Amino acid sequence: MKYPDDFMNKIICGDCLEIIPEMPDGCVDMVLTSPPYDDLRDYGGYKFNFQHTAKELLRILKKGAVIVWIVGDSTINGSETGTSLKQVLYFKDIGLNLHDSMIYFKQGFSNPSFNRYHQVFEYMFILSKGQPKTFNPIKDRLNRWRESFGRNTSRQKDGTCKEVGRKRRFGKYGMRFNIWEYHTGFDPKNYTEKEHPAIFPYQLASDHIKSWSQERDIVLDPLIGSGTTARAAKDLKRNFIGIEINPDYCKIAEERLAQGVL
Repeated sequence: MKYPDDFMNKIICGDCLEIIPEMPDGCVDMVLTSPPYDDLRDYGGYKFNFQHTAKELLRILKKGAVIVWIVGDSTINGSETGTSLKQVLYFKDIGLNLHDSMIYFKQGFSNPSFNRYHQVFEYMFILSKGQPKTFNPIKDRLNRWRESFGRNTSRQKDGTCKEVGRKRRFGKYGMRFNIWEYHTGFDPKNYTEKEHPAIFPYQLASDHIKSWSQERDIVLDPLIGSGTTARAAKDLKRNFIGIEINPDYCKIAEERLAQGVL
């Protein structure tokens, strides 16, 4: 077993299921990753053992730490696989809380559908080891109203409304909803887009790291690909650990980290 400093602020080229077992219990404040699913992309022939990975992530999480698990489903023989839901239920079965089910809404799509509505989202499951120890809400949603109208009520089990407080006043900007929208076209902060088959937006990674961690916390991406999580963590003064089995992607991630602040 190694100390956390042995892994800190590095891109480690290797299999996460060989590297994570070397990490001590309860050493990570946050996990942010988008795992491969349903063989939608070719990652150089490397395969992903979900259940073993999930158990190891649970072990190394600190109490109150959070996993942000960004995942979707493919459609096979006319039916969505449900892989994303199976994975989140497994996380619950092994002891994590499903703190929130968020949506990553894409502003575009590459494969139009002809017998169903266009697929433009992925899930962002927020899983926590107990109650989350950190929440820094992003408040950039323009409030439509500055004051609540009528009574502030809560619906009871019998269908009646109970008054729970007076009118409330709000600031100009309020906390976001749990559907986050991002542009999926070319992004100069993701300059390696064409060298990796499935890169998520830099701003998505940055927004989650801001929300669920503090400066100097340790943020892990066990399937880091081209290094988006590490790049965002570095810019936000977090410590990071990035693990990637594909040496070509490790090289891309190292190049991104060598750049100045994005």
